[in-house]
Amino acid sequence: MRRTVVTLLVIIVCAIIIIPAGSRLMRFDPSQQAERKQRMNPQQEIRAKQSLLRHDMEQTDIMCRMQCFRDFRQALRQLPHSEAGAVRSSLESVRAKHPHIRQLIWSRHGTPLKDGTKAGELDAELLAMAGPYMAKAKKAAESGRPYESPQLKRDGESYFVLGVPAVNGHSSLIGLVHQDILNKVAEHQKKNLRIVVYPDEKRWRIKATDPDTLNDVKVRDAEDNEGKSHYHKNEVVVKFRKQPTPLQLAQIQRDIHCLETKKIGNTYVFRSRYFTAKQMMDYFKRWGIEYVEPHFLYLTNETAARNAAGDADGANGETPNDVLFQRYQWNLPITKTLQGWHLGKGSENVKVAVIDTGVDLNHEDLQGHLLKGVNFVDENEAPQDDVGHGTHVAGVISALVNNVDGVAGMTWYNRIIPVKVLDQTGAGSTYTVAKGIIWAVDHGAKVINMSLGNYVDAEFLHDAVKYAFDRDVVLIAASGNDNTDKPGYPAAYPEVFAVSATDWHRERASFSNYGDYIDVTAPGVNIASTFMNNQYAALSGTSMASPHVTALAALIRSANPKLKNTEIMDIMRQTAIDLGAKGKDPYYGYGQIDVVKALQYARQPALSPAHWPQIIRSKLEEITRRYVK
Repeated sequence: MRRTVVTLLVIIVCAIIIIPAGSRLMRFDPSQQAERKQRMNPQQEIRAKQSLLRHDMEQTDIMCRMQCFRDFRQALRQLPHSEAGAVRSSLESVRAKHPHIRQLIWSRHGTPLKDGTKAGELDAELLAMAGPYMAKAKKAAESGRPYESPQLKRDGESYFVLGVPAVNGHSSLIGLVHQDILNKVAEHQKKNLRIVVYPDEKRWRIKATDPDTLNDVKVRDAEDNEGKSHYHKNEVVVKFRKQPTPLQLAQIQRDIHCLETKKIGNTYVFRSRYFTAKQMMDYFKRWGIEYVEPHFLYLTNETAARNAAGDADGANGETPNDVLFQRYQWNLPITKTLQGWHLGKGSENVKVAVIDTGVDLNHEDLQGHLLKGVNFVDENEAPQDDVGHGTHVAGVISALVNNVDGVAGMTWYNRIIPVKVLDQTGAGSTYTVAKGIIWAVDHGAKVINMSLGNYVDAEFLHDAVKYAFDRDVVLIAASGNDNTDKPGYPAAYPEVFAVSATDWHRERASFSNYGDYIDVTAPGVNIASTFMNNQYAALSGTSMASPHVTALAALIRSANPKLKNTEIMDIMRQTAIDLGAKGKDPYYGYGQIDVVKALQYARQPALSPAHWPQIIRSKLEEITRRYVK
């Protein structure tokens, strides 16, 4: 016993000597931090959060309109165009998948809108409000132009009218979309960012206590590159037989979401925001053209030096074709996820549990990636999300990649286990959360995400956390959104990997909690991901930062299944991009995650002696956290 005590004391002394200032052993002194942001008073903090909420809402509005346009286009391609009954049945199927589409009307050009095939009924007041815009949509579509109305308001709810012409030029689809997602995002984010008092004390009876094919070939190295050509992924060259009219050119630019147009005579170069070269080549074959081809690159005949991870600026990554990626998913390039995919895309064998509000089990951008889960709020029901939070978290981790739809997840193959522990208000008990953790471990989860927490060090929850940790599970948790250094749990438990949030500039998000328990940081501002009812939303919070780290842990464990949970945590700390004050600090921990460096490190057959000091420090820190009070 005496020898054990002496040994422990030696370890503690060594830890104090070896571990640099700013680690978990050193309490955070705000007055000594050069990187410390100016503390905001409560009114300034609320205004900052309200501004962030408005940005989330604006981005969600645009994504909703873009995705609805794509859904209408897809519906037009799939319509049977036969007798009215079959058309109506097809339209009802679309509405069943997208219940926010209140009404769809398929109309042949040259016929009145009222004679079109309709799915969905509108009440008199809604029809009176939307009617004039639907007439405008019909007129625009018959001219070959898509139409979007401004936002329409009734009883605090938002709507818009969308008109999309069919490619054959003979018909169009007119619809009214209920943007219920905006109110849901607003209500959720007010709670998530703590803009309103939350949770509902009366309901819970409590008192407050404190993220194709052109015969493509894979070029893995310089030798593979011999005899190969390269082309712009989102550009094509088109030569028309006859110069397109201004109206036709405008239609083309809208159809392909054109970013840039260049021309020489009748030959044009079109660059699309979302469409691949293959998709645009298929599109232009329906026009009067002499040819359409990729926009090839011509290179100087010299050898270019490359590093193992590609270009330093991340331009050499694998760009997904998901329609919302290029415009909205800033979080993937900044974490070097696209480059990281050259090193690993995940594995079906590494299951990730999302302990949250459940997941939308029918979301098209998650299909095939969801495993059987459980609902501890109502054990007789499936873990169906009724808030949107868990669906958003799941999408950051594992939304389908390269399916020309929605967003791209950070992993291509890892499966999600939905564990519903929070109810329709977004709140849950220690019991349901603890039970959810234990169930997830017993059902094969190797990584667990917990975008939840409070400020109470509950032993019951800690026991569940230790149960998972002792069974080699990597636990990741969000630090919280109150801009405080007060430790949040489960993030602050020594067995849990704590995550704070950063913005586009790699600066700490104004709402993000901080403190000496933070391990790393990840993007958490205006994060585009999946939401309920086959929709997409932009949300902000450490809840959105946490799944980025969870996805990285899953990628690491997929790349090297022999690594223990503590080794995976060490890798994420040691490979993070240092931000803020030099070394570990309370705002950013070890820094922002770097997917490329982490996967390079994980794939090494053995650890280099150069890493031993870091590993020793990390191990000593872990021991101290667990055993020294």
